[in-house]
Amino acid sequence: MPHDPADAAAALRVLLSRHSLGGKHLRDPGPGDDDLRTLAQAALRAPDHAELVPFRFAVVRGAARERLAALFEAAARDAGKSDADARLDAERGARAPVTLAVIARIDAGHPQVPAHEQWAAVGGAVANLLNAAHALGWAGKMLSGAKVRQPRIVRAFCAPGETLVGWISLGTPAREPAGPARKPPVEAVMADWPAADADPAG
Repeated sequence: MPHDPADAAAALRVLLSRHSLGGKHLRDPGPGDDDLRTLAQAALRAPDHAELVPFRFAVVRGAARERLAALFEAAARDAGKSDADARLDAERGARAPVTLAVIARIDAGHPQVPAHEQWAAVGGAVANLLNAAHALGWAGKMLSGAKVRQPRIVRAFCAPGETLVGWISLGTPAREPAGPARKPPVEAVMADWPAADADPAG
């Protein structure tokens, strides 16, 4: 179905202006129930071979922010971090108005859809969700790091067979982007195949 040119241009402006904004630059409020449902719907529109939906999101908000802070602090102490670093991890856990834990559900033995396609679907879902958040006026950032492999944290978020991918921090932007995104030119990521100087016989 063809799209209205004005609608298409507006959508492209949203996509081409999205940027990440970390938790220290987010303030209350964060997205509520209606917007969170819209974000999930956007995630579900990502390419997904055989419609396996190899992902889910756990929403951390309200009082659960302090529980996440306590979890991060305990995990930091398990890992042998100093008191100061453990408190910093706790602060990071409670900082964002809304945090979405990104959890992958990969069926490594699926007879039709290999694991790498399922991981691509997870990435597509995260991208769609962040784009939708930006379109709705929210800011956010995808975070990962060593915490996703910390046993105490994994147990808190994952069922057997699931993988904790990271967290999406969401909230109201407290500042504008610091500058243009540090991205390569289009030519660095897209070119005709085969290259002009390639041997067509391989």
